[in-house]
Amino acid sequence: ELGWLSKVFVNRPAVVRHAEQIKKWKTLKGNWQAAWLLKAVTCIDLTTLSGDDTPSNVQRLCFKAKHPIREDLLKALDMHDKGITVGAVCVYPARVTDAVRALKAAGCNIPVASVAAGFPSGQTPLETKLAEIKLAVEYGAREIDIVISRSLVLTGQWEGLYKEIRQCRKACREAHMKTILATGELGSLANVYKASMIAMMAGSDFIKTSTGKEVENATFPVGIVMMRAIKEYYWQTGNKVGFKPAGGIRTAKEAITWLMLVKEELGVEWLTPELFRLGASSLLGDIEQQIFYHVTGSYALQHELAMA
Repeated sequence: ELGWLSKVFVNRPAVVRHAEQIKKWKTLKGNWQAAWLLKAVTCIDLTTLSGDDTPSNVQRLCFKAKHPIREDLLKALDMHDKGITVGAVCVYPARVTDAVRALKAAGCNIPVASVAAGFPSGQTPLETKLAEIKLAVEYGAREIDIVISRSLVLTGQWEGLYKEIRQCRKACREAHMKTILATGELGSLANVYKASMIAMMAGSDFIKTSTGKEVENATFPVGIVMMRAIKEYYWQTGNKVGFKPAGGIRTAKEAITWLMLVKEELGVEWLTPELFRLGASSLLGDIEQQIFYHVTGSYALQHELAMA
């Protein structure tokens, strides 16, 4: 529905002003903070996307995914029997089998997500992108994080972008598809809004800010624009699409702020792993540190918390 795009206007100064106000929001304290942090844990896509990933460090990541917070800390909060795990484990396609095997051995049903479609640059032929998606699904990935071709956005080829994402959607089959917009490389907030709309029209289950490899990753102005697009799409179609900020989210305070922003823009119903994820590799360590402080009154030494 290209008519939706022709009417798009983004008031950048207003968006930036709102984003600056968000940074000044008061931080939650005490039990309220602990509750929001545990909610954030359940929405994390625990990620390792390094060239030196091996079966052993993926196995360690999967164990951490099942036990994200130390058992004694959860018992102190009376949350030890609530089945708190992260939302998913995210790896490269070559490591999907390792992750599936490790999670099965751990006896948990956490989904494995795989980046694909020429991640992170998107500069590979479409045939190669589709083959990579199909292989990741065959290996056992239940979620696929694709990345769009930024050139299609920058040159205004909206129908071309739609057709490419549709083919990726078809290649994903039953797997959930998260579409990475790489917003730091799209040139303008209006392009972010338009790309968000096209991705949702093409069947994306989630839209995601960044690969984490760009110079600029998840920012509040971009988040606001993408969430407004999600809201508009929901009003127009009745379909709820998820949102995933990723890249540069490292502290518990940042995680809570993103949760609060989602609550403000989209509503409480989006604060579930089915509609909200945080893409992060080091965030969980800081969240566990803050929960440790809440329970004990002091910060943990390095050896007291398992590495995320």
